Amino acid sequence: MTEPDWGALAQGWLARLAQCSEPGPGVTRLPFTPEHRAALDVLTDLMTQAGLSVSLDAAGTLTGRLGGPHDAPVLLMGSHQDSVREGGAYDGIMGVVLPILALMKLRADAIRLPFAVEVLAFADEEGVRFPTALMGPRALAGSFDMTALEMCDRDGTSLRAAMEGFGLAPDNLPRLKRDPAQVIGWIETHLEQGPVLEEASARLGVVTAICGIERHSITLRGQAAHAGTMPMHLRRDALTGAAELTLAVEEMARTTPELLATVGALQVRPGVVNAVPGEVVMTLEIRSPSDAARENAGLELTRRAHQIAQLRGLELSMTRSYAQPATQCAPDFINRLSQAISERGHGALQLASGATHDASAMAALCPVGMLFTDCRAGISHHPDEYVSPQSMSDAVHVLARVIEHFSQSTWPVPT
Repeated sequence: MTEPDWGALAQGWLARLAQCSEPGPGVTRLPFTPEHRAALDVLTDLMTQAGLSVSLDAAGTLTGRLGGPHDAPVLLMGSHQDSVREGGAYDGIMGVVLPILALMKLRADAIRLPFAVEVLAFADEEGVRFPTALMGPRALAGSFDMTALEMCDRDGTSLRAAMEGFGLAPDNLPRLKRDPAQVIGWIETHLEQGPVLEEASARLGVVTAICGIERHSITLRGQAAHAGTMPMHLRRDALTGAAELTLAVEEMARTTPELLATVGALQVRPGVVNAVPGEVVMTLEIRSPSDAARENAGLELTRRAHQIAQLRGLELSMTRSYAQPATQCAPDFINRLSQAISERGHGALQLASGATHDASAMAALCPVGMLFTDCRAGISHHPDEYVSPQSMSDAVHVLARVIEHFSQSTWPVPT
């Protein structure tokens, strides 16, 4: 019997799922909407064809389960179904489709497993509709903050109301907490969302860590003045101070291994062509798979900001507004994924993820691992997002092989 073309199958299912979108460019599929419901119908069809039992939990997570022996542990796989506005057809949802096809392959190969496997399609990872995210994995880990149910979207609909309108019972979220002793781990598949794999001519990569993130809110105040009458040596120009700080941020990130730092937003006041800028409000975001490197960078850039302000006669207000620690992938999972890629005849490139994923919340429950596919030109969160059928086929084979590897394991898996 000829083996199916798994990449072509994946492309076909993803094309169907891309139709579950609001009108407009790319894919816009927000949680607890008609588009979400349509995507669940397509995924239910796929899960059923793969021989999985299908259920929807109180968080809106669709689960396809391949049962195992009584009281056997479960390997969790999957990703999220939602998208950003006018996003692509692969981000998140590909990580649901590919593990289902991997289970379909194992079924075709008559492979029986001594444990259960569940493929999860989480409702909301992107945090686009509501000012919160990762509800599905946080509910499983027991870390979801129930007060978030009262947060509202831009139309004034609360998360609770949206979920209830979707037929869910959000008060049951605490009951979703899993017993870590019964979970082997979590494996998430995702496009890289960057150019590293493509530049290395590698279709697949293994994630070593998900970067920690911290954000700073910065205000520099000088003195607005007439651009034609205030001499240069007497100016207290807030924008030139902000520019100097921005270059310092870039220099630190360029010279510090595994550090990313970005000044992403500036508001200049008064913001007119003939006035010296008197105030700049700006943001600083720092990411690194090393929490120590990230925190040291934050401290050093804070020191540098104060130095710049003092030398330029500016007032400075700088506050760290957000901090999220890095998530380390389990070494055992890194090794298993790398081995499976090598068995496909490819080098197993290892890299950190600069973006946050469901795995960062699942790590509070169990060991986590991540498989990356390359994506054309590193483009993501855009209608031009694309993963080739060849890369998806390789990913299906690797996932199937990793699942087989676990059948020779004992539990719990070492972290």
